[in-house]
Amino acid sequence: MSQAVLAGVDGSESSLVAADWAAVEAAVRGVPLRLVHGSPPLPGPAVPGSATDRLRELGELLLERVAADLRDRHPDVEVLCEQAGDAPDTALVAASSDAGLLVVGMRGTGGFDGLAVGRVALRTAAAASCPVVLVPERLGTFAERTRAEHGAAPVVGGLNAHRAAGEVADFAFLAAEAYGTGLRMVHAWEFPAEAVSSQTLVVTEEDRATWEDQEELQLSDALRPWRERYPDVVVRTDVMLMHPAEALLHVSQGAALLVVGRRTRSRSPEGRLGPVTCAVLQHAGCPVAVVPHDG
Repeated sequence: MSQAVLAGVDGSESSLVAADWAAVEAAVRGVPLRLVHGSPPLPGPAVPGSATDRLRELGELLLERVAADLRDRHPDVEVLCEQAGDAPDTALVAASSDAGLLVVGMRGTGGFDGLAVGRVALRTAAAASCPVVLVPERLGTFAERTRAEHGAAPVVGGLNAHRAAGEVADFAFLAAEAYGTGLRMVHAWEFPAEAVSSQTLVVTEEDRATWEDQEELQLSDALRPWRERYPDVVVRTDVMLMHPAEALLHVSQGAALLVVGRRTRSRSPEGRLGPVTCAVLQHAGCPVAVVPHDG
């Protein structure tokens, strides 16, 4: 946790809430906070140079104002500012290569009413080199909560026990340890289509109980290395017979943080988010950490 926490700022309420969250996280980690403002998209190449210069000046003023506010409320956090010449998503993805964590709002200044997750948030979550936390605007004044209130809410992690991603488990356990809170690790599973087909026999209660016992044992075995590595973290496991996204959203109500994974093996330079992560981002009421892994 020696690398800085990075936060994207565009002047929207969502980005300011995210910057608050990032400042708290930087304080918990004991690292600097880097605020990055990217150049807003322009309507075309024929834009007067004076307009471009003015937009840059406005961006610098915004960074200074946000940094001053955060320094006042978080005097122990070193706040750095960076005005980037690239578009916000491009600038943040590039800056993520030497950051420990990137924090963005679910939705910035663009989009439309009813849009849950904006383009910049989706692009950074899918392509950043480091874990990305997306913070919903409705979270409110998160940074003004006391540490006691912060510590009362658990960290929730989603894990496929049959191919556990070490990076996701590491992030979830480290977060719970840093926050001084409990950890709930969720493994959701569903019957294969063949088991419940109208052309075959339905699953009996006895078969279901046996199947569920096997899933619980699988999750326990998958988590054993992290339980040993983090003995002070109190872990609760949930094996749930439902769609993974539904299970995570249900368990994460009131959570301090929801941790999910994102595979890095996509051939696209833009990266790719899986269907579970996309569904979670659309409906989550708490900050969501998207952790890249090569599983």
